[in-house]
Amino acid sequence: MGLESQINEDIKATMLARDSEKLEAIRAIKAALLLEKTKEGGSGDIPEASAIKILQKLVKQRRESAEIYKSGNREDLASKELFEASIIEKYLPVQLPEEEVIEIIRKIIVRTGAASIKDMGKVMGLASRELSGKADNKKISEIVRSLLPS
Repeated sequence: MGLESQINEDIKATMLARDSEKLEAIRAIKAALLLEKTKEGGSGDIPEASAIKILQKLVKQRRESAEIYKSGNREDLASKELFEASIIEKYLPVQLPEEEVIEIIRKIIVRTGAASIKDMGKVMGLASRELSGKADNKKISEIVRSLLPS
């Protein structure tokens, strides 16, 4: 079952369960995918890689909003954003454990011949492509920085 049909099924089930908070999060996913699907110059189909990037962006937006709300002492709004982020994350591929990510990045460093932090761009380019949807780019960047000598 494709992502769009899965979301439509989940919307129906959530409506029947009368879970308005979860419904709001799932509808946000559907809206973002629909915008991408109907944008000018679009083919009408969304490749899986693009859909994953859209979902990751939605999660990132929710987490950033939650941080802003927390700094403004609005725990109620922060918890709502974090709840929505957790719902959206369920549609993303399972994230790799940190140990596996480190091992993959080590192999990329050897493959590219990266010798210092100056070569971070080469490593990040390959790592971002290889680990797309499987690990957060911020985490990848932190690991690359820790593995490459200054």
